[in-house]
Amino acid sequence: MARIRLMIHGHVQGVGYRVWLAGQARAKKLTGWVRNRADGGVECVLEGQREALDAIVELCREGPLAARVSHIDTLPAESATEVPAHDDAGVAVLPTV
Repeated sequence: MARIRLMIHGHVQGVGYRVWLAGQARAKKLTGWVRNRADGGVECVLEGQREALDAIVELCREGPLAARVSHIDTLPAESATEVPAHDDAGVAVLPTV
């Protein structure tokens, strides 16, 4: 199992990005969480097979139809404390921080 943290920048709030990302991640059997950030970005920590994580990063570059992603910072997420408890569906959509 591998884990990554993504910081997604651009026009990614108010376009359904969090729910879209949670659905894409669940479809790839990933677990973790996604949330909006006060700075206008979207942040997620996801865990699963490396191939699925690589694929989700590529999907995130496009996002849902109304999104305009300017760039993504991909960071290691090594600490278990970085992943809050998630629901049984695998990926929690958390409130904005």
